[in-house]
Amino acid sequence: MNVSEGSTVTYFVLLGFPGPWKIQITLFSLILLLYMITLTGNMAIICAVRWNQQLHTPMYMFLANFSFLEIWYVTCTVPNMLVNSLSKTKTISFTGCFTQFYFFFSLGTTECFFLCAMAYDRYLAICYPLHYPSIMTRQFCSILMSLCWIIGFSAHLIPIFFISQLSFCGPNIIDHFLCDVDPLMVLSCTPTPIIRHVFYSISTIFIVLTCLYILGSYTLVLRAVLQVSSSDGRQKAFSTCGSHLLVVSLFYGTIMVMYVTPKSSNSVAMHKIITLIYSVVTPALNPFIYSLRNKDMKYALHNVFFG
Repeated sequence: MNVSEGSTVTYFVLLGFPGPWKIQITLFSLILLLYMITLTGNMAIICAVRWNQQLHTPMYMFLANFSFLEIWYVTCTVPNMLVNSLSKTKTISFTGCFTQFYFFFSLGTTECFFLCAMAYDRYLAICYPLHYPSIMTRQFCSILMSLCWIIGFSAHLIPIFFISQLSFCGPNIIDHFLCDVDPLMVLSCTPTPIIRHVFYSISTIFIVLTCLYILGSYTLVLRAVLQVSSSDGRQKAFSTCGSHLLVVSLFYGTIMVMYVTPKSSNSVAMHKIITLIYSVVTPALNPFIYSLRNKDMKYALHNVFFG
């Protein structure tokens, strides 16, 4: 359904993944399963950290906050995606679209900074173990977590506000399953490339800088671990950092393709698949990645589920 040229858009149509009814049912079931896994896994981690006194350390405090972030990251898009996959209209209001747009990018940016903070925590713990307790205090840990949330939710506030002030007079069909910057800018009847460039410049700066910081931190960590004489010590350090690096690789590998590489290199269908991976699949995998190789977390999770 298109909106006439003389009117103002009050809602958008999210096409999602068009296809026969059977495909829509299959897609709905798969996304719902991933969503439930994400909620259950991350809530279990939060409860495990909260209820187990041994996990009241900075590393697990970061992990619990990261799990809380992941819950909201998927919740800002997945419920609407589930409804639209079974709906004939597939509509979202103008306000709802830009609210989703803002929270999706703000939570994604917050995740970048949380991964940085977690990398910094591991760097201090492994490279400066004697100074770690005096530096990474509960108060300093809380300050770092607060900064992650504040920076994440302020980074894209101004450009998204200006994008929402553009004129949208039709058509109103978004060939995506969520409100993203490119589909929205295409629909604007008063295109302003400057706003789009500012948005992507901010995204690229945050993505590249945080990724370089994480890689730099783990390069120093790797050098320190290789100097450890005990094989058990090296194995424990690698086990602790390996989970974090796997999460970093999954998350940054996909968002760099979306927001750093040239846009013409990927089709619309590929954009949808890549977005689906980092916004739905990766959050469902993270609880398994962080718990399967961590004995303390496995023990705490066993207590959560089985008492």
